[in-house]
Amino acid sequence: MTIGTLLYTWMNGRQVGVDEFGNRYYESRNGAKLHDRPRRWTLFKGDAEASKVPPEWHAWLHHMTPEPLTDDAAKAKSWQKPHVPNMTGTINAYRPKGHDFKGGQRARATGDYEAWSPE
Repeated sequence: MTIGTLLYTWMNGRQVGVDEFGNRYYESRNGAKLHDRPRRWTLFKGDAEASKVPPEWHAWLHHMTPEPLTDDAAKAKSWQKPHVPNMTGTINAYRPKGHDFKGGQRARATGDYEAWSPE
């Protein structure tokens, strides 16, 4: 987070809640509006990564719900997997067999595929 965001939050923000990742959610306390709706924002714990915002807080941030969803709504269902951050662009990004960073040797194509070659 930048120093400007932190100062703006201290001066104008009212903390609404905290999620399981430690992200803090704020709403303008002085009635400041953006597009006729109260301003809402989050201060991320650690790196600012949008995929770390749980669905119940995403709905609140984007004015889909007037109030944050209850803790009951935030509880994971039996079929839900735990959150995994977006690793694209990092050293931990998914790279399948044959990727240049994993040796670059793809399995040969099979089936009816026929490579084009110029005459």
